[in-house]
Amino acid sequence: MENIKHSDVQVKGLKLHVAEIGTGSKAVVFLHGFPEIWYTWRHQMVAVANSGYRAIAFDFRGYGLSEQPPQPEKETMFDLIDEILGLLDALNITKAFLVGKDFGSIPGYLTAALHPERVAAVINLGIPFILPGESAVRNDLLPKGFYITRWQEPGRAEADFGRFDVKSVIRNIYTLFSSSEIPIAADDQEIMDLFDPSKPLPPWFSEEDLQTYASLYENSGIRYPLQVPYRSLNKDCGLSDPKM
Repeated sequence: MENIKHSDVQVKGLKLHVAEIGTGSKAVVFLHGFPEIWYTWRHQMVAVANSGYRAIAFDFRGYGLSEQPPQPEKETMFDLIDEILGLLDALNITKAFLVGKDFGSIPGYLTAALHPERVAAVINLGIPFILPGESAVRNDLLPKGFYITRWQEPGRAEADFGRFDVKSVIRNIYTLFSSSEIPIAADDQEIMDLFDPSKPLPPWFSEEDLQTYASLYENSGIRYPLQVPYRSLNKDCGLSDPKM
């Protein structure tokens, strides 16, 4: 961890927070999900660097220590594709391996589909290929209280999360989503109401980890994360048959 270097890189008019370790000729770029930031990849970065690669993780725009776009509510997943390409250019990387977790997998896949010359391979964790558009999330097939459906509704998550401090929200989400059961709220409940205060943090998630995530989300807030991915997933991306 102490060998991971941090810098601010200007990409597409925004300052991005970038973490990097290793000096290999081949680069691996890690793409986080929600409620995550570059820190999610700290262990994998060290392992990849020790294997001879240049390991890079960054906070997407609107997340962590990266700057907010001027109009978050107009952002889509395609802005993250441009961001990945811009980051590669800024770091003088011709081609990279992209590793995505959660929604970070989606711009990874799309970057490979649209710009195959820039991507050596795509590795994903948690999400298969999804093409943003009307059928990306079939809310009509999901329980009414499913977390994605709730978080897509303007103002609802803001009101739900706003009852707690940021650290509590992050703790609640990580504790809820580490369970074997997906959080589904009843009609008279919000997602945060499902949290059991007596339940401890997952064994793989320390108090130090919690404080790190909380401090970075205190900086960025949740305005952008609720837009990208959740409220932009069903927006037509203009692609009908991307070839991987």
